[in-house]
Amino acid sequence: MKKYLLSIGLGISMISSAQNIQIVPLGVYGGSNESNLSSYLIGEESTNGYLALDAGTIYAGINKAIEKGTFEEEIGNVLKNYIKGYFISHGHLDHLSGMIINSPEDSKKPIYGTSEMIDVLKNKYFTNDAWANFANEGEAPILNKYTYNYAKIGTPFNIENTNLTGTIYELSHVNPLKSAAILVENDSNAVLYFGDTGADRIEGTTNLQTIWKAISPKIKSGKLNTLMLEVSFPNSQPENLLFGHLTPKLINEELGVLAKIVGKNKLKGLNIIVTHIKPKGDYEQKIKEELLQDNPYMIHYIFPQQGERIILK
Repeated sequence: MKKYLLSIGLGISMISSAQNIQIVPLGVYGGSNESNLSSYLIGEESTNGYLALDAGTIYAGINKAIEKGTFEEEIGNVLKNYIKGYFISHGHLDHLSGMIINSPEDSKKPIYGTSEMIDVLKNKYFTNDAWANFANEGEAPILNKYTYNYAKIGTPFNIENTNLTGTIYELSHVNPLKSAAILVENDSNAVLYFGDTGADRIEGTTNLQTIWKAISPKIKSGKLNTLMLEVSFPNSQPENLLFGHLTPKLINEELGVLAKIVGKNKLKGLNIIVTHIKPKGDYEQKIKEELLQDNPYMIHYIFPQQGERIILK
């Protein structure tokens, strides 16, 4: 079983391993490959209780995790019993199609998100014309398998059947289209997951700046040392053709804003798990090279592989 082991500071031996956070990527790409689309399970290391961060790929991702020895259970058990709920960042298919396709075989659980995202599920996907209504609101017949949990932006909530809490923040994904990020934390550690997002300068918003200010105390204290942030295109992509996504150059631009708030020294060694790379041509290799070669804040970039567990220690 392959793992990434990451250190988040001194004194960690004093903290129970059950408090460490683990991530299992079920899908890592931002399109094209329907068997490997955005979805990450997050939970405490010594538990089998996870929140799914987006759900573009579910079944194929669980199967890959079993092939790689990350899970030793059969697919149905992981789907029904390990996944305790879903956070869906926005209503695009590459972030939720796996959940919809697998809904007939799934168990009862919550879906967390913004009212805008839930409206998309309710009005576009969980309808008789598109599929069936497996949720607790919307078009009849209502099957009541999933329960919509409407997040209040910036207000923490408990993630059911886990020891985790979540806090959702608003993102812009081709303004005025909205996406969302979620801060997932336990008593000692935290991870900030971003759905699709454009840079504030290009989107004409201050959503990322608002998040940087909100999470800055947790970065300063060392509790938050891992971001899961999308980099969809290499720097060669024209800014007018980004469609609400980031490049390595724009990552540095946004990190510069964060550095002004927390201090540049606080970003040294910060983990960024790179998500949502578009699997087109040599994009993946170019993005990796550009992030590693121009790294003024000495970020520790992690490029997740489908099915391979990441343990944040």
